[in-house]
Amino acid sequence: MSGVLKEGFLIKRGHIVHNWKARWFVLLQDKLLYYKLNGGRKEHSPKGRIILDGCVITCPCLEYENRQLVIKLKTKTNTEYFLESCSREERDSWFAGHPAQAQQLHRMKNSFKLPSNISLNHIVDKMHDNSNGIKLTPNTEQGNTYKESFTGSALVDWLISSNFVASRYEAGTLSSMLIDENFIKPVGARSTEAMRNGDLSEQFLDDSTALYMFAESSKRKLSSKEELSLHILELSGTIIKQGYLVKQGHKRKNWKVRRFVLRADPAFLHYYDPTKEENRPVGGFSLRGCLVSALEDNGVPSGVKGNVQGNLFKIITKNDIHYYIQASSKAERAQWIEAIKRLT
Repeated sequence: MSGVLKEGFLIKRGHIVHNWKARWFVLLQDKLLYYKLNGGRKEHSPKGRIILDGCVITCPCLEYENRQLVIKLKTKTNTEYFLESCSREERDSWFAGHPAQAQQLHRMKNSFKLPSNISLNHIVDKMHDNSNGIKLTPNTEQGNTYKESFTGSALVDWLISSNFVASRYEAGTLSSMLIDENFIKPVGARSTEAMRNGDLSEQFLDDSTALYMFAESSKRKLSSKEELSLHILELSGTIIKQGYLVKQGHKRKNWKVRRFVLRADPAFLHYYDPTKEENRPVGGFSLRGCLVSALEDNGVPSGVKGNVQGNLFKIITKNDIHYYIQASSKAERAQWIEAIKRLT
């Protein structure tokens, strides 16, 4: 298709039933096409199209506080579309051609850099610490009481005292990042209004009357056996690479889009169901002793089921479990193989 500016997976909210489905999107100069997947292939004809002329792009989108990477598109005919990307960088890249939106999205991100040895997950873990973490107290605003909340100025004070930042400006920017990545959320009128109307550098208020809480997805939920078995150490590594890939199931052998996250120190590859709000992996494995290789694009390789071929690669774990994964292009496949090989 000529004139393609960008293409790839996004998670789309349904119009009638508000569930979330993976779709293949193709960005053209004047419209955005999306395709349904059949196995590991996109269908020939688009399932729908979004006309971009006169379209208003809203990001971040407050309608879904537990999905912080959602983009809202409102067309000239007032039809609303909700799309979710796999990372902040990927989200921003979809609309780099829209100068106003792109400038707004990048302003905050480029103003402050976290040290390479510190992650947002690490900061949130420290915030949860019973002894030295941020103090959670009941706070009241306009007659509403928010249990286990904290003020904007209290978070800024804590970030500075914990030596994560050197100034109140840096603390405010870092706090905006925590909101953007759905670790904390505004509660009450003042902080919610700031997030709704401010750009990315002004969403967080360093103020004793602005209230915030931990977002649900950042709370530690260790109630089920499944969550207890997921060792926290696995998820503590630095994220090296992430993105949407198509994976063959182990039992049914069907193909589904998954958000893959590659981490180092320790080296693990986890995959998530991007249609669900739960921010926990549905699977993953250590890369120590793994073998990874590209599969031939001619015909259907051994072990691969269904109507799928092209851009496939295979990972064999130390325990001889075989994973069959499809990238969206040969270049993307090569990038994933190279990144994984460096950690095996």
